[in-house]
Amino acid sequence: MDRNRKWVPGFGAVLLTLLSHMTSALEVPLDPKVLEGLPQPPTITLQSPKDYIFDPRENIVIHCEAKGKPHPSFSWTRNGTHFDEEKDPKVLMKPSSGTLVIDISGEKAEAYEGTYQCTAHNEHGTAVSNSIVIRQSRSPLWSKERNEAIVVQIGVSLVLQCRPPAGLPPPVIFWMDNNFQRLQLDKRVSQALNGDLYFSNVLPEDTRSDYICYARFPHTQTIQQKQPISVTVLDNSPEGERRPGFMTPFGATSTKMVLRGETLELECIADGLPTPEMSWQKDGGELPSTRTSFYNFKRTLKVSEVNEADGGDYRCTATNNLGTAYHIIKVTVKAAPFWVSAPRNLILAPNETGILTCRVNGEPKPKISWFVNGVPIENAPEDHSRKVDDDTVILSNVQSGSSAVYQCNASNDFGYLMANAFVNVLAEPPRVLTPPNRVYQVITNNPALLHCASFGSPIPTITWFKDSQTSVKNGDPYVIHENGTLDIHVAQPLNSGKYTCIATNILGIKENHVFLEVKEPTRILMQPEYKVVQRGMSAVFECKVKHDPSLIPTMTWLKDNTEVSKDERFQVDVDSLTITDVEDEDEGTYTCIMNTTLDQDSASAMLTVVEATPTPAIVYESPDPPTDLELTDQTARSVQLTWTPGDEHNSPTEKFLIQYEDLLHQPGVWINLTDASGTSTTAQLKLSPYVYYSFRVLGMNRVGYSQPSQPSSQYRTTPAAPDDNPSDVSGVGTQPGNLVISWTPLTGFQANGPNLEYRVQWRAKDVDEDWSSKNVANVSQFVVTRTPIYVPYEVKVQALNDYGTASEPEAVFGYSGEDLPLSAPDSVQVMVHNSTLAEVHWEPVSSPSVRGKLQGYKVYYRRERGFHDTEEAAEQREQVLTFSGNRSEGRLPGLQPYSLYNLTIRVLNSKGEGPPSPSKKFETPEGVPGPPSFLNVVNPSLDSLTLEWGPPMNNNGRLAGYTLKYQPVNTTKELGPVKSMSFPANETSITLGYLNSSMLYKFYLSAKTIKGSGPIITEEAFTVMDTTRTQPTVETGKGPTEPPHPTSPITQSPPPLFHKAPPVGPAFGNVNTSMSEDGAVISWDYFGHHKNVYVEYIVENSKDDWKKELVNGSHWHMIKGLKPGTSYKVRVVARDPSDPTVHSTDEVLVAVPAVPSRQVDIATQGWFIGLMCAIALLILVLLIVCFIKRNKGGKYPVKEKEDAHQDPEIQPMKEDDGTFGEYRSMESDTEDHKPLKGSRTPSNGTVRRDESDDSLVDYGEGGDGQFNEDGSFIGQYSGKKEKDTHEGNESSEAPSPVNAMNSFV
Repeated sequence: MDRNRKWVPGFGAVLLTLLSHMTSALEVPLDPKVLEGLPQPPTITLQSPKDYIFDPRENIVIHCEAKGKPHPSFSWTRNGTHFDEEKDPKVLMKPSSGTLVIDISGEKAEAYEGTYQCTAHNEHGTAVSNSIVIRQSRSPLWSKERNEAIVVQIGVSLVLQCRPPAGLPPPVIFWMDNNFQRLQLDKRVSQALNGDLYFSNVLPEDTRSDYICYARFPHTQTIQQKQPISVTVLDNSPEGERRPGFMTPFGATSTKMVLRGETLELECIADGLPTPEMSWQKDGGELPSTRTSFYNFKRTLKVSEVNEADGGDYRCTATNNLGTAYHIIKVTVKAAPFWVSAPRNLILAPNETGILTCRVNGEPKPKISWFVNGVPIENAPEDHSRKVDDDTVILSNVQSGSSAVYQCNASNDFGYLMANAFVNVLAEPPRVLTPPNRVYQVITNNPALLHCASFGSPIPTITWFKDSQTSVKNGDPYVIHENGTLDIHVAQPLNSGKYTCIATNILGIKENHVFLEVKEPTRILMQPEYKVVQRGMSAVFECKVKHDPSLIPTMTWLKDNTEVSKDERFQVDVDSLTITDVEDEDEGTYTCIMNTTLDQDSASAMLTVVEATPTPAIVYESPDPPTDLELTDQTARSVQLTWTPGDEHNSPTEKFLIQYEDLLHQPGVWINLTDASGTSTTAQLKLSPYVYYSFRVLGMNRVGYSQPSQPSSQYRTTPAAPDDNPSDVSGVGTQPGNLVISWTPLTGFQANGPNLEYRVQWRAKDVDEDWSSKNVANVSQFVVTRTPIYVPYEVKVQALNDYGTASEPEAVFGYSGEDLPLSAPDSVQVMVHNSTLAEVHWEPVSSPSVRGKLQGYKVYYRRERGFHDTEEAAEQREQVLTFSGNRSEGRLPGLQPYSLYNLTIRVLNSKGEGPPSPSKKFETPEGVPGPPSFLNVVNPSLDSLTLEWGPPMNNNGRLAGYTLKYQPVNTTKELGPVKSMSFPANETSITLGYLNSSMLYKFYLSAKTIKGSGPIITEEAFTVMDTTRTQPTVETGKGPTEPPHPTSPITQSPPPLFHKAPPVGPAFGNVNTSMSEDGAVISWDYFGHHKNVYVEYIVENSKDDWKKELVNGSHWHMIKGLKPGTSYKVRVVARDPSDPTVHSTDEVLVAVPAVPSRQVDIATQGWFIGLMCAIALLILVLLIVCFIKRNKGGKYPVKEKEDAHQDPEIQPMKEDDGTFGEYRSMESDTEDHKPLKGSRTPSNGTVRRDESDDSLVDYGEGGDGQFNEDGSFIGQYSGKKEKDTHEGNESSEAPSPVNAMNSFV
């Protein structure tokens, strides 16, 4: 039932009254003991499709199956009148079924065409099937016609029409030749959707006399052939290149109508020369990428699963190098009726009220008609408890005996939908379906589910008691679900005991007892340890375990995740594993697993095998492969295999491994089947159906496996129904309105027979409705669409093949897709705890409005402003806190004091967030302020200091003032007595007097409000030291103490722990200079404070500006890049932006010594390079003159040139391609067939002799000259213009005369 329906005015008041008495639909359980004696109106469970096309060679089978209590009887109508199957000996109705089987052998099948409808009736109502239209498949012959031979000029467009006969269903069209070879299609030659063959332009190779159109009719599996068409292409008057034009569809625009859910097929075929390229786009929108595909070389566009948004204008574009053509197809989307919410079965108790809704949609809007027991509702007996309003039927105060089956029919111009929904009025006392005295066992801290499945009408109310006394209520740790199940999230030993569930309705009461036992977990107390053991020795792994005494434990040992072999060397005790006579193969990871019926624990350790004391070598080899494989005692599921063992080679055979190959499903893959002992020569093998077996055997001793034996003869087992159903079945909604049912498919080996399929079944949980089903093949998932939002479903997947079905699978539960929540939390309240913490409370939203799995609530809050702000504060970043689960309160930490906040709350599910709650504003009280923004010490003197500070960045309230504390610090870092002072809020500076000179003072400053003092800010400063200035005497290149010449980067020493007291006199002391290989080193003494220090220098007697380099924090600096043999003036300067006073040292003269002369490299001298270039240019000019002379005077004496040079790389001239072969280097051999630029190359890749010339002019680049890489001008020898680029295929590179002459050098 859907309670969100909006009703028409005037009807709402009546409906609201009725809804207050409504109950949920009751589901009839599947337990046969409960079903026995319960009446139920008929329900159609299987029916044939609405459009049934039959093959006249087979019987007509019209399905109609139904269930009900008592079992319904069946009748049929044909073309609207009663159809009496008993009067027609060719028609048989199956027993206990409504399915008709019509034998049409020897009869005219057309006589049974028509519209059939099945009716299932019992004393509680009548259900009807869809109207099933029965039609015979037809494959008519092609009409006789004579095709005229077609003669066309090369380059024109051409259409070969197919025009197949109209069949039922329509035929599949394809073109072939007389040899039954399909014609090759490409972007020039394409087949249209109607079967016609289109040529955008014809070529000589299109000439042939056997263009044949074939039509294949799928139902009858017959193929009809059209008379061959002859096409001759002439080239005596070829068609020139032309712009694209459309061969189909015609005109600038066309229209197309498609139904919702079907596949939209649009087609554009264009002519043109060259062949046009096709592209598609949708005007005003994008093509749906996931549903769009292109076929027929982009001549056809297909959009699957069409919806209303796919309507609009689609533009196809044809393009070649001469232009572009467009065609617009206007697509309209209509819709046959489709379900929004189909009516669902109702089970009501007497005097209850229920609603049947039939919600459909379509274009045009469907018309809805209601029927009762197959009779139009307006013609049915009057029932005052029934009210009909369009798509809704309301049944109020129903009475016993008023059960019926209602039919909803929705139709428009494009189809109809029809659904049955019964209303079953039952009065049943409660029944508890869960077996009595069931014992539930769980491990501590795990969830426990105690079931209380019940049935009754009205629906029983479930209550729980523990130990027959304590009433169990919803709340931690208990949750009682709607189906009566008691859920204990985290079970503890104290939860053990007897639980009683009581089911109650107005007709009675029923109770049931179950027991819960909470067990201790299994734990490994002593884990196995890492072992290093010599080969041949023993290894012992211990594994001591504690478990619940009432559970039976099982110890399992694994080696490398495989259970240890049943070997006498492996001894498994209660709490240990002993491996005797250790071998190299025993090395690996050993894991002990302690299992109980409820839980397990595991631990692992490594075993490493090392060399043992050497022993005399004995030669061991793996055995020879077994021989003489023979199959006997062959049955459907087993066979006996016999073999003869091979030579053991000094090592006894320990076992035989039998493998098989499945030649039907996995040819070439050998799979282990079973083992046999080393003394066996025969094995009884268990087999699976529908497998083509071939067997082989391998022997194994201590050395290893033998080679496989020769395969046995093939043994084929007979097919059978599947033994297993798919595993890992799940149902999960991935988006609103769908349910994705997925599973792990069976392998071909598990299919047991041909045509493996899966029957996918689903239905809404806790709702009495039939299973919907769909058979699919070769897939691992199925998507159910148009489901309600976040509704529990039961799903199951059953395997079947041509020989039957697997066992009935168990149903698993899942949920359909979620959607965004609808509602926002109500009653939002904020409780402010202090200046930085608030607590917010809200009323949780109702479960239906969540529309998904509740993830929690998100609280969005933003600081609007502070009450102490004098200006409008900048936009504050919104903060978010997420509270998981079904919460109704949360805390907001880290708030700013004395501020105004705005807050909203949203509910959160797996899909996203719901709408926000109404905003809620709240205020935070005052708090302690932040630290003052700065504290500076200025104007230090002998006995006083001036402090300046700024107000806090965050007052967090009304600022009350400041507290200043300070104390002296002596040279041993000992602190003196603390003095404290207070100041009003408007005072931001103070001058402290009567201080000691040359003393370090430490200051502590904090701001305060009525809530107290905030964090402190500290600063240290010296009073001025009384000293006299000493002027150093500095000589050039020397100093009182010269620092060593650095030859590597200098590491700066750490700064002193205390600030140097600024002197009363000069800020600088001694200045020293020295020279190193890398530059001039300047060092100095500096007594200033908070200054920017620079080293400045200038060439002596120069009028240029001083160059300066920043050297803060250092007392030495190296000036690099000075010019040798030059003298520089250098000084050190200190500046401060806040102080106009500039402190500077005296200027010091630094002389940079000259660099000694070095030996000159002749190769780097300009005159030598110029001489070499002149010689090279002279040789190049001589070569060019010789080349020109040769071309003017006839053939160049190649033979003489070859004899003179005797160059092994000179190749003979190739006459067939006209290139200078005798002058080409060997590296050019790979370029033999590349034409020179400006030459014309025929399609066969050779160069015509009349277009090849030995003249350099023929190989020139054109009129413009160009320079070679060595700068020589060669343009004067390139006299011939470049040929038109449209003449033939041209080389992409332009050769140079210099390249052609390289072989002379």
